[in-house]
Amino acid sequence: MATYLTPPLAWQRLREGNQRFVAGTASHPNQDASRRSSLVENQHPFAVIFGCSDSRLAAEIIFDLGLGDAFVVRTAGHVVDDAVLGSLEYSISELDVPLIVVLGHDNCGAVTATKAAVETGQMPVGFIRSLVERITPSVLTSLRNNQSEIHDMVVENVKQTSQRLVDSSRVISGAIDGGRAAVVGVAYSLADGRADLVSSIGRL
Repeated sequence: MATYLTPPLAWQRLREGNQRFVAGTASHPNQDASRRSSLVENQHPFAVIFGCSDSRLAAEIIFDLGLGDAFVVRTAGHVVDDAVLGSLEYSISELDVPLIVVLGHDNCGAVTATKAAVETGQMPVGFIRSLVERITPSVLTSLRNNQSEIHDMVVENVKQTSQRLVDSSRVISGAIDGGRAAVVGVAYSLADGRADLVSSIGRL
């Protein structure tokens, strides 16, 4: 059954799910056989979560979601590339998802590696270098603002990623301008499980 939400209602639903998770009262919705059967022919997720690949950042768990609730895209450091943009545009244009969540977290390995590269001048080898190069602007912005903690850099990276999605995609920016979608930036605490809003673009 399709459930179409506005961006504010979608964010409210995610907030409530995260509050249950933090409190240890998760309801684990939409995870039974009937829900599975109902999704065979189509899907109507109410949010797309673009998060870091970190194993401690399981999107459906921390927001207490089930099958069919969230369209999830993950890369280390939530680094944006063409495949990410294509996936997010699909969620907006084909699935009518009203909310994009950019999900970062404290103690992020990709951000930590980038900070080390900026400070030492030594870039990592292989394709890890590509991740570091894309996160470097966030680290440099933080340092310029006299913010040298990893958490500050994580928040800055979430904000810059959110803005890049809007700047890079006409599909996403058009949905925001039309009031059909919004982008929120969230920083997750590994210790207590809280997902805190750090930025928003669009009506929320």
